[in-house]
Amino acid sequence: MLSVLLITFPFFALVLCGYLAARGGVLPQPAIPGLNAFVLYFALPCMLYRFGAGTPIHQLLDPAVAGVYLLCALAMVGGTVALTRNARIGWNDAAFGALVAAFPNTGFMGVPLLIALLGAQSAGPAIVTIVVDMVVTSSLCIALSRLDGAGTHGVGVALRQAFRGMATNPMPWSIALGALASALQLRLPGPVDKTVAMLADAASPVALFTIGAVLARSQMNQHERVPARDYVPVALAKLLAHPLLVWAVPGVFGLFEAPTDGTQFIRQVGTLWLALGAGGLLFRTVHLFFIADVKTGLVWMTKILTDPFHDIKLYYKAPLYLMRGQLIDPGVATK
Repeated sequence: MLSVLLITFPFFALVLCGYLAARGGVLPQPAIPGLNAFVLYFALPCMLYRFGAGTPIHQLLDPAVAGVYLLCALAMVGGTVALTRNARIGWNDAAFGALVAAFPNTGFMGVPLLIALLGAQSAGPAIVTIVVDMVVTSSLCIALSRLDGAGTHGVGVALRQAFRGMATNPMPWSIALGALASALQLRLPGPVDKTVAMLADAASPVALFTIGAVLARSQMNQHERVPARDYVPVALAKLLAHPLLVWAVPGVFGLFEAPTDGTQFIRQVGTLWLALGAGGLLFRTVHLFFIADVKTGLVWMTKILTDPFHDIKLYYKAPLYLMRGQLIDPGVATK
């Protein structure tokens, strides 16, 4: 315990320094965006590039890690939106609350802290989670946030904006370049490598200092109190539910061995889908026994079980017709 405290203390001490600097006026508020820009566009990409280039490519392309983390992220987004959205909180606030709950501070704090605690081998999984959050979690939450205005802007516009923002974010590009360098065993020229190393070394202290400054700025600029019931559930989901999910999902609470490769992960997901389908079928059938009658429940169950075979009978020649260029059923077109 003491060894963990000795490693983590400097990280949170730097956050406190940034907080005190902003609260005391030593760091002017207009200077904070400059620190953010330095970390986001210079220091952090260099750090991620170096970790990516120094990590074996099979760790950066680990489908088991990506799949498990993606399932947890989707569960967090869906659960948080369902928990928080109500008459007062629309899609916009609920979606961004879900983004807060599901999107950890991996870049600014997570990667350097994990490496300090667990060593360089933790860089690969951490980088995989950053990619999932950048590509899927943030895009999904931004799209959900626009559902309130679906009649004017719509989800499609929100998705395009999300992908445009992702394309201009240097973090995924630096990870991709690092993965390419790892796969091809490329090394930067000496002076360039030294410059990248200096920027990478500056990422952690400046990022942590900036986090403290941003926290102080948000407190100083807060003009209205937010009810605790609006943010406490999101905070608890982020601090408790998300880590528990990531811990439990790989082995599904001990039902499986944690997957070690993509094939094993896909097999486990398929098994769970089959179990979920069978359980849902039985639950709905028995449910219909009570709200309608036994005959209705059995007819519905038979219909669900035979639907795939009926669909195959109707549409098994459809791909052949499509390849011939026939896009509309002739029987429908002549009516």
